[in-house]
Amino acid sequence: MTQQKLQGPAVWALVLTGAAGFMAALDNLVVTTALPAIRADLGGRLEDLEWTVNAYTLTFAVLLMFGSALGDRFGRRRLFIAGLAVFTGASAAAALSPGIDQLIAARAVQGAGAAVMMPLSLTLLTAAVPAARRGMALGIYGAVSGLAVASGPLIGGSLTEHISWQWIFWLNVPVGLALIPLARLRLAESTAPNARLDVPGTLLISGGLFGIVYGLVNANAHGWTSAPVLTGLIAGSALVGGFVHHGFRNADPMLPMRLFRHRGFFGINFASLLMYLGMFGSIFLLSQFLQGVAGYSPTEAGLRMLPWTGMGIVVAPLAGMLSDRIGGRPVVAAGLALQALGLGWFALVLSPDVTYAAQLPALVLSGIGMSLYFAPASHVLMSTVAPADQGRASGTNSALREVGGALGVAVLASVFAARGGYETPQAFTDGTVPALWIGAAAVALAALLALLVPGRTRNAPAPAPATGPAPAPARIG
Repeated sequence: MTQQKLQGPAVWALVLTGAAGFMAALDNLVVTTALPAIRADLGGRLEDLEWTVNAYTLTFAVLLMFGSALGDRFGRRRLFIAGLAVFTGASAAAALSPGIDQLIAARAVQGAGAAVMMPLSLTLLTAAVPAARRGMALGIYGAVSGLAVASGPLIGGSLTEHISWQWIFWLNVPVGLALIPLARLRLAESTAPNARLDVPGTLLISGGLFGIVYGLVNANAHGWTSAPVLTGLIAGSALVGGFVHHGFRNADPMLPMRLFRHRGFFGINFASLLMYLGMFGSIFLLSQFLQGVAGYSPTEAGLRMLPWTGMGIVVAPLAGMLSDRIGGRPVVAAGLALQALGLGWFALVLSPDVTYAAQLPALVLSGIGMSLYFAPASHVLMSTVAPADQGRASGTNSALREVGGALGVAVLASVFAARGGYETPQAFTDGTVPALWIGAAAVALAALLALLVPGRTRNAPAPAPATGPAPAPARIG
């Protein structure tokens, strides 16, 4: 293998892992523009639509680091193929779902498959590419995931309008079936013999996050003081507290809480969580607003989201160069501030008869802000930890982003249901506007947290032994 270009196994690794990453990233946003069609076909309440999104993001978040550890222990190629098979089978089950409950269950299994597939795809790619070309390979991988994010609403809208919403899931099946035998033939097997599985930690965080999201999603339907909602919120919070305690006390936990003692690590991770909270919750509502209130078709709605979701193709390279010159902290903070301004602009102009021209500045601001955040976020994250901790740092950040997305849909939809509903265009607008203000406030707080990241001259903390997935390029999902 030469140093000039990727050859042989490295090319195959890039193609196979890139295709798998594209599918998993696409499924985070592809469903958003299909939600009105799913609601019309399968029925269901607002909370059912929330679970259609959150079932995927939650299982992905809580099982991501566990999935990586399984691969380290039992074989990365073997578990990558297993995750790919689960994801593909669950996609077919989602497409065949006769009701909303079956669709939610299939989405949860999809997320579990993605949680194994995604971190191992990066580990396999990193192992297959020589160090001198690794930056280029990871850059291509990140660009492919970014393309999935940008095209997700448009692909979802086009398939929904011109074929049926089921095809947003059928799309994964032939790709997955082609990748499985190729991965078996073209990817090299590897393990980390000393890898340990943190089963108690996985159970604590899985149960805790499910309880909290369950309480938030069902609060308006059952009442904030109802027994199921209170049980979910209290028990979920207690289990998350147990997970934090476990992270401090256990010798080798899934998430070592000592990492959060570094203010930069704390700042960038919770900024990421709040960014996803505001962004995902807002996209969940705005994609439905464009169809249900503004009257656009699914394809038209996907196209009109492109100034937001697709801006990274133009801005991200410029943001990367800017962060190299002045450091990542001001670029990330500025991006989050612009994203907050974009959501606030939406909240100011939204009305049942709002024109697309009035929304366009908000879409552009949000797109620029999101791109400025994503481009340097991974580098900023890695600068806060020692090299030995970078795998776990990457896994932690990916998991917290997904948790933020699930909480965002739950929190903003709860605000929407309390102040409005689906009855009329005015009712939908009345619910969406205060939800967008909450989203804007969350992202504005994220901008302040980003300022906790040390400047360029601050040294990372001393190394400590750790294992985990390879550092991941920033992406949605």
